[in-house]
Amino acid sequence: MTLTPELVRGAAEVEVTPRGLRPHRLPTWVREQFPDGQLLAMESQPSGVRVVFATAATSFTLVTHPTRFAYKGADRPRGRIDVYVDGERVLRDELAGGDRVEVDLATGETAFRPGQSHATTVSGLARGRHRVEIWLPHNETVDLVELRADAPIEPDRTVAPLWVHHGSSISQGSNALAPSEIWPAVAARRAGVELRNLGLGGSALVDPFLARVIRDAPADVISVKLGINVVNLDAMRLRAFVPAVHGFLDTIRDGHPDTPLLLISPLFCAIHEETPGPGAFDPATLGSDQVRFVAAGEAGPGRLTLKVIRAELRSLFDRRSADKNLHYLEGTDLYGPDDEPLPDNLHPSAEAHLLIGSRFAERVFDGGPFSDVR
Repeated sequence: MTLTPELVRGAAEVEVTPRGLRPHRLPTWVREQFPDGQLLAMESQPSGVRVVFATAATSFTLVTHPTRFAYKGADRPRGRIDVYVDGERVLRDELAGGDRVEVDLATGETAFRPGQSHATTVSGLARGRHRVEIWLPHNETVDLVELRADAPIEPDRTVAPLWVHHGSSISQGSNALAPSEIWPAVAARRAGVELRNLGLGGSALVDPFLARVIRDAPADVISVKLGINVVNLDAMRLRAFVPAVHGFLDTIRDGHPDTPLLLISPLFCAIHEETPGPGAFDPATLGSDQVRFVAAGEAGPGRLTLKVIRAELRSLFDRRSADKNLHYLEGTDLYGPDDEPLPDNLHPSAEAHLLIGSRFAERVFDGGPFSDVR
């Protein structure tokens, strides 16, 4: 059947391309207003986006055309597609082929290598009506080319509370094994809520346009995790950061005056706890089995570290006490100094994503500020 945007969940909009449909996590006006290369690359990777439908089919195939970045000297795992039928995962499919943009980290040079489309097939399903949920890769752009099945496919009409989350590459899923195992997906599936993931690698910078996107988005609960990218990029000093966060929250409140809103401070990251950014690749690890990051900044008046940011966000939250639906969570409650070291010094491991997602569900959805939405 012809794929339609009606089958796509978790995207801001769906672009029609010569190949098919491309989900975007940010709307056109943002992409035109600020066409930053890093932001555009991350928002087109459909983290948290699913193709969802109802069918009596016993077999179906989704054809996608991936586009990925491949870094010389820093190999990264391919994206995967996770297929759930009636709530149970029946297939985890590693992508093959697709287009490849090769990036030389040493020189910054890029080269484009075209490839073939990829087919994900599920067969042998029991007869009867099924709800199918296909999680698209969190780390590769995909065009949805074709959806074939041996019975009609219809949009799924299941309604669940909507959780909108914004954060950095950890929220997008960096180092996670598969799209349904990034930590926001783990928490959403456990809580039984619909996820719209605005985790954007390298791009959680308290940008006003992101606050406007959240302001205008339907949401039953909202969370924002801010701080690590500001340090990574050495993007602000203390004087600019605190008013920027106030403005970010104020903008969200313009559209969601009473919606439960959770402010999350950064997870533990040893290299930036007391050392400012910018962050950088450790050149000694390029080409090794594990590329790592280092903190390259120096302490000084107003320079931001994770310890400074956590203290300031807690103080900011206390000063907004009139907002009874604003809540605060220390990121170190999700991932702290007693947990395993970060493999690349910046992002948690695949196993840690499962841990963070479970902790978030327990602290926030099971008995915390989002418990009423369940």
